Amino acid sequence: MYRPALFREDRPKVLQALIRNHPLATLVTAGPRGLMANHIPFLLEATDAGNGILRAHLARANDQLAELHAGTEALVIFQGPDSYVTPSWYASKVEHGKVVPTWNYATVHAWGTPIVHDDPVWLRDQIGALTVSQEQRRAAPWAVEDAPEEFVAAQIRAIVGVEIPIARIEGKWKVSQNRPEQDRRSVVAGLSQDGDDVMAGLVAERGKAT
Repeated sequence: MYRPALFREDRPKVLQALIRNHPLATLVTAGPRGLMANHIPFLLEATDAGNGILRAHLARANDQLAELHAGTEALVIFQGPDSYVTPSWYASKVEHGKVVPTWNYATVHAWGTPIVHDDPVWLRDQIGALTVSQEQRRAAPWAVEDAPEEFVAAQIRAIVGVEIPIARIEGKWKVSQNRPEQDRRSVVAGLSQDGDDVMAGLVAERGKAT
């Protein structure tokens, strides 16, 4: 990933937070049939050493399963907040007009060699943990145990698990750090006016460090 110095993000806690807040990722593999990609929610398990482990499941009928069984490196892309930035917001537009549109975003790329799991116990634990991660904020959370056991067992037979120990990981936060201070302030104001408080907050936060 192209990462100019201003946009680099390598702090483990920051990268892990984006993964947990945006778990739906793009799983990319390369094999005899070329590149393949699927959109799959992952759970991140932190470890005492290393970059952590990603766990997910996919349909047994998914063609990408053959690439995962091959044991070659896979790339998992987590896409965080993103926003279009109009040059009309820049204070420097009034000064000289030499401005162009851009796109702000935050993303994490993680690489590792997949391990395929066909164990019903492993799969039950994975879908249970994934469900809890999303349902725990709800007033009346749904649990896997709420469905009939024979139905759950049938669903598990139709999926396969994948585990990816993260061999390397990198992040990119492109959030207007390359603009002058007055432009960053006007981008924050413009994003806030558009109701995009998340990106406005990222621009304001990262601007303090530049």
